[in-house]
Formats: sequence, C-alpha cells, structure tokens
Amino acid sequence: QVQLVESGGGLVQPGGSLRLSCAASGNMFRIYDMGWYRQAPGKQRELVAGITSGGSTNYADSVKGRFTISRDNAKNTVYLQMNSLKPEDTAVYYCNADISRPGIGVMHYWGQGTQVTVSS
Repeated sequence: QVQLVESGGGLVQPGGSLRLSCAASGNMFRIYDMGWYRQAPGKQRELVAGITSGGSTNYADSVKGRFTISRDNAKNTVYLQMNSLKPEDTAVYYCNADISRPGIGVMHYWGQGTQVTVSS
C-alpha cells in the first residue's frame, strides 16, 4: 500500500541545478528517516544524503556544499536540491524511507528511481 513516487530528474549541463522530489503515499502510521541514494553504471549504490524526522541531516563527502536535503512532513515529501552538478553526479537516484504501518511495524521503502544525467 505504501508507494514512493520520485520526480525532477533529467538532463542538465555541468554547473547546473536540479531539484528532486519524493512523495510517500498509502496506509502509513509514521515516516521516520528519509534519504536519497544513487547508483551509477558499474558503481555500488551509495548514500547521498539522509534526514531524520527531526530534521537532522547528513551528506556524502562528495556532495557536501552542493546538495541539500529537506523534507515537508505535512506533505510526506523529501527533496534533494542539487547545485553545481558535475558529470560524476550522473546516476539513477533513489528515494528511500523508513515507514511504520499499522499492525506491521517499520519497513524500508524505495522509490522507482529517477535518472540524473550531467553532460554537455
């Protein structure tokens, strides 16, 4: 019943910006930690940024100072503002969230992924 829907990916030139959004919907009791991961071809999936329900954030060293994660709890949505994009940022970006469901408990959920391509 829980679904994460991502949007905002696309093609952008180096130095450009994109803003990713991920909205959770369904039968949920509470959303805890949320985050963004990415996976480039031939690379392992890596954590890009995470944010707790209280707003505490953490970032991969490679994106510090360029990316900003935020959330709107009223909209059950997490965002990733990506500035000063580099070709090495090219990857499929996945939203994830720890969500409790009535009668089930906490589960990990993933979005379908959205492609971000940084190229001239």
